[in-house]
Order: sequence, then structure tokens, then C-alpha cells
Amino acid sequence: MSLINFEVIDNLAIIKLNRADKLNSFIREMALEFQDRLKQCAEDANIRAVLITGEGRAFCAGQDLAEAISEDGPELTKIVEEHYNPIIELIRKIEKPVVCAVNGVAAGAGANIALACDIVFASKASSFIQAFSAIGLIPDSGGTFTLPRLIGWQKATALMMLGDKVGAEDAEKMGMIYKAIEADDLMEEATKVATRLSKMATYGLGLTKRALNASFTNDLKSQLALEGELQTLAGQSYDYKEGVNAFLEKRKPNYKGN
Repeated sequence: MSLINFEVIDNLAIIKLNRADKLNSFIREMALEFQDRLKQCAEDANIRAVLITGEGRAFCAGQDLAEAISEDGPELTKIVEEHYNPIIELIRKIEKPVVCAVNGVAAGAGANIALACDIVFASKASSFIQAFSAIGLIPDSGGTFTLPRLIGWQKATALMMLGDKVGAEDAEKMGMIYKAIEADDLMEEATKVATRLSKMATYGLGLTKRALNASFTNDLKSQLALEGELQTLAGQSYDYKEGVNAFLEKRKPNYKGN
């Protein structure tokens, strides 16, 4: 059985964590398979948006602790450096929209994988937990980078140190996620938005993501210069020409993602 379910519908890739009996907690094989699928999404020109979710009643409970403490399992250093860091880097480097549908608990690395995505929907029955402090660890998978930027220093610090559970509706209110959705409507809404993104001018969306990534470290002058460079690239694209022509001709544009 594959630990990652994967399908492509038109221009949308759907990745589902598939270890439902273990709340989709990660083991090495699953983490590496997830990386392979993310690389496929990055390299396949036909794929123009990605939707990530989980099978069963959880999104992802983070690391499978049985593997983490096993004498035969990978060391903690390897788990962070070889399993989770590449996943976060791939999600951020893919110059295509990555949507996440959090269908249940997202804890530890599972929470931070979700928060690394571009647009996050969550079932109102779901929750986010920075569970690391409960076992004497620090947040990994980019949590100390991403969460303060989403919700601010004070709230991020409190959630990481106290390990409080945050429901989806509260997560939306504090800016942690884009939108909380009724559980029965989650996949329909997330798929609709991800499909919409996959048909848009996705080359420009990818450049937007590149600019957003750079804004984490650039000063204003550097960011303005980068915007100029990327706008020039966008202006040379087929999608830009098609968008302008469609506007002038009062018709729906047919974007190709290049």
C-alpha cells in the first residue's frame, strides 16, 4: 500500500497522506515518498497547482514516535534534516500554488507542513497543536520561521511553549490559516479553489510566490528591485499577453501557465 495517495486531475495534483490508522504520522518511507511526489509536482509542466490533505480522520499527527525512539530507526538529526526540512523547502520552492485542506488534527510537524502551504483551509472540526514542548523538543519543520510571521511573536511563542490546541475557527481569526470550513464542505471547497488556481495565469502566480519568499529576508529597496525583475518576466509570458487580449476582446482567457 502506498503511504502517499496521488492523482492528477486535469492540471491539479492531489496528494493525500495515507497512513490513516496512525493519524498519518510520518515514518521515513512516507516522508521520502512525499518528497518524491512534491518533486514530481515541481517538474511536471502539466501540473499547475497542488492540493495536500490527509486520508481518514486526521491530517497529520507529526512524527511517528515509535520510529523516533526505535534503536533501528533514524536518528533525530536525520529525521529533521532528511525527512522534514526537504518537505518544507519543496513546498516553498514549487513555483505553483500549494493549497492545504486540513481535515483533522495537525500536530507537531504535521501542523508546520500545513502552515508552509500557500493557502490553508481547515475543517471546523480540526485543530493545530505545536506538540513539541510536551516531549521536550523544539518546533521543527519551519515552525519557528513560519508561525511568528503568520500570527506574531507573542502568540507564536505561547503556542509553542504551552502546546495549546487551536481550533480551526480560532486559527482563522488569528491569521494562522485562510479559512475554516464545515467538515462536510472542506474537500469540495478546497478542491474548487485549487482547481481555479490551476487554470489561472500560473506562471505569474509562481513568480508571486518567489517574491513572497524573498520578502522574508529582503529590505524594501531589494524587494522593489525584485518586483521589477519579476514583473518584467511576467510581462514576457504567454499568460500576460493572453490575459490582456482576453480583456480587450471581452472573453474568458485561456491560460497555459507559461
